[in-house]
Amino acid sequence: MASVNVPERKPSILTHEGGPAVHIMPEQQLRRSVMSCLLWEKEFYEDGISIAARIDGLASALPPATVAALAIEARREMHLRHVPLLLLNVLTRTGKGSRIVADTFPEVIRRADELGEFLALYWKDGKHPLSAGAKRGLARAFANFDEYQMTKYKGDGKVRLRDVMFLTHPKPSEDRTALYKALADDTAKSADTWEVALSSGANKKETFERLLREGNLGYLALLRNLKGMTVAGVDEALITAALIAHKGAQNVLPFRYVAALRAAPQFAGPLNDALCLSVEQLPLLPGKTVVLVDVSGSMDALLSGKSDMTRMDAACALAVFARGAKRVFSFSEGLVEVPAYPGLAGIDAIRNSQPHHATFLGRALGELYDLTGFDRIIVITDEQSHDAILAPKGKGYMINVASSRNGVGYGPWTHIDGFSENVMRFVSELEANQGRLRDV
Repeated sequence: MASVNVPERKPSILTHEGGPAVHIMPEQQLRRSVMSCLLWEKEFYEDGISIAARIDGLASALPPATVAALAIEARREMHLRHVPLLLLNVLTRTGKGSRIVADTFPEVIRRADELGEFLALYWKDGKHPLSAGAKRGLARAFANFDEYQMTKYKGDGKVRLRDVMFLTHPKPSEDRTALYKALADDTAKSADTWEVALSSGANKKETFERLLREGNLGYLALLRNLKGMTVAGVDEALITAALIAHKGAQNVLPFRYVAALRAAPQFAGPLNDALCLSVEQLPLLPGKTVVLVDVSGSMDALLSGKSDMTRMDAACALAVFARGAKRVFSFSEGLVEVPAYPGLAGIDAIRNSQPHHATFLGRALGELYDLTGFDRIIVITDEQSHDAILAPKGKGYMINVASSRNGVGYGPWTHIDGFSENVMRFVSELEANQGRLRDV
């Protein structure tokens, strides 16, 4: 008897490019939306408002303990500043009446200006009473900051530090009573920062050189101000020494080195040395590793409206943090092997390896599996493939650097969200723990 042709059943969810995506649990949905999110910023496939609304909705439906842990991880491990505050805002509703709200605030708020930024977000849709848990949490978070940090950020933002004090009534220790009174009275002297000095008309060259000699210029501020310091004629030896000193670099995301190079290419040497030093802080991955980086057109999306950094920059920078014996490939419409140069040269080699067109991850994996043997494969992508993907060969890690609703890298893949170097540390720690479990 002849059989009747039955239409092929299509997957119920798809990537934005039309490939079959994977159903995931709400907690996984929240993680993929949060861990690479610069809040309110448009991505290639979705606008920032939609992403923020999805985060709010997902977090509101999950247990408060899950949301609290994610907020802490996003701030402290992934170095994100604003999306953890959105999770705190949700927690004030879902954790109402429990200690978890007040306990989580001081773990998440790590810069003094985030006290006011939280309140600005809390009142985004209009002023309303501050919850008891938020009051206690904000008050406890004041203890995270010394005099320099509090006076540095006392007057920034829509909500000033003294406004937060009046609402939350933090209790100072005996040695901080005078500081709290000065902040409340608005008589506290501003901290000695480059912003304060330059806004008061100080000489830019003299100001930066003094702060560099004193070691009082944060590493992110150093990277962001390379061009301005060069134009002002700041002593390049001082700048180079600060770059190599690496003070505070552990809180800088990998792509910041790319931005600094573009702004001040004359510092390519010390920037490369500093980047390589950051890589050396990570453990070596044993055996052979293949790193496969997405250079398709969607990865050209800017990280934020005020930046010229892209998702591709973040992915390429992250690739050089895979430490150990490795081969590096890029994929878009085709698969291209890239020299596994260390540092900035490796980032440029990946980005410029082929045209940035369509996303055929499944095809790239098939070609790659025929080419080489390895112990693990690490794919760095926004997961928006046109085609179905294959299961990993050996250990397989899918690192997602975007916040799109659906993605492909689940099931047999170990899925990781984020573009901090700590995702590579997670790979090493996961394998080490698996090894210890086998030895038990």
